[in-house]
Amino acid sequence: MRFRAKAVDFTCIEQFTKVVSIIAKMTQLCVLRLTETKLFFILNDKVAKGGIWCEMNASNFFDEYRMDGVGEDANEIYLEVTPDDIVRSMKTAHAAKSVKIKLTKKFSPCLTFEIELASKTGQSRNVVHDLPVNVIGRKLWSEYKEPSVPDFDVSIHMPPLKSVKTVVERMKNLGTYVEVSANHSGEMRLRIETEHVTVSTHFKDLEVAELDSGDSQTQRRDMSTMYGAKVDIRRLLLFLAGQQLHAQRIVCNIVDERVLHFYLIQEDVTMQFYMPIIHQ
Repeated sequence: MRFRAKAVDFTCIEQFTKVVSIIAKMTQLCVLRLTETKLFFILNDKVAKGGIWCEMNASNFFDEYRMDGVGEDANEIYLEVTPDDIVRSMKTAHAAKSVKIKLTKKFSPCLTFEIELASKTGQSRNVVHDLPVNVIGRKLWSEYKEPSVPDFDVSIHMPPLKSVKTVVERMKNLGTYVEVSANHSGEMRLRIETEHVTVSTHFKDLEVAELDSGDSQTQRRDMSTMYGAKVDIRRLLLFLAGQQLHAQRIVCNIVDERVLHFYLIQEDVTMQFYMPIIHQ
């Protein structure tokens, strides 16, 4: 197995750091899948922490990229990594001339980050970080496939996340869980309900994803019917606090009382988040 990548463009280095920072806020451990042309960060723990599927085109981030997998019939590499370790390593790269990432064998398998920094004298100096990783065997690869997408009851474009975050931060002082719901009229509702108080905030005139007009079930739907799911308010805040990408589009997909799924679309990366659902 071999892996080597090099980035020299500051914007690409910064964007890569932002992506990993988002994932680090959501989980302590995840799987880094490397293919010939793409990188994936994957978390498959929908019950406790939720699911994450982040897909990145290598050519959008790295000037050099080479990966030789475990075999010709399985030209991929799966590594269990600690995203926060990557973020800490990349903090020294804010003024880097280049960043090299390699799969190495030191005291154990490692992702080695070699960061070339410019000095005031004009000479370069290198900072090296060796991050231990676990290599995942082929027998377990099937556990990290892209999650299947169900038929959602409603898909709606999110309002500005800064506004949503402000509302949810105020709600966290009132209770533990928040219900996120939406309808086909372009309305989204955040509601918290306790024994003593019920508080809700409504966002209106949002764009609803178009559905197949030939679907008779869709045609019979009441446009005002709300579909929602209840989640831990702290997990939702972690998701909202981590959104530094300024994504072109963020879609919230809901299966009533079963699924709350966020889909972020950016020019060089796509990210999916499944929130663990609370059943009460």
